[in-house]
Amino acid sequence: MLLYRTGSHSVFDLKYHIVWTTKYRKPIMTVKRGTRVRELIREICRAHDVTIIKGHVSKDHVHLFVSVPPQMSVSKLTQLLKGKTSRKLLQEDKQVSKLYWGQHLWARGYFAVSSGTVTDEAIMHYIAHQDDDEKDRGDEFSVSDTGL
Repeated sequence: MLLYRTGSHSVFDLKYHIVWTTKYRKPIMTVKRGTRVRELIREICRAHDVTIIKGHVSKDHVHLFVSVPPQMSVSKLTQLLKGKTSRKLLQEDKQVSKLYWGQHLWARGYFAVSSGTVTDEAIMHYIAHQDDDEKDRGDEFSVSDTGL
């Protein structure tokens, strides 16, 4: 069964796998630091109605599988997660702030991929067959003749 989430005017199931690494891929995430990063990520996600499905903090990177509301873009969520965790960790941990004196704990980029229960082919088939009586014109963006 699909677990759709609902908003005031929407029903959605938007899930993303997001990965980001420490700057220079340094293995600085001890158990204590990793636990603190996990706490911060949970706070940020809770504040923005993001559901964490699965997550893992490794020595030099973070994996997060989340369900996100439609008004939150992947880039905005990643910006919040990386920015707030970096700022807090650098404020609280003097060893980390000495190691990363440039105020950047995380590397510049990130990896993100969407996840779903329906394949691209199934969506295209569904769209193409919206009106079975309409003949396929070979166009990839058809219009239904409703007779109105």
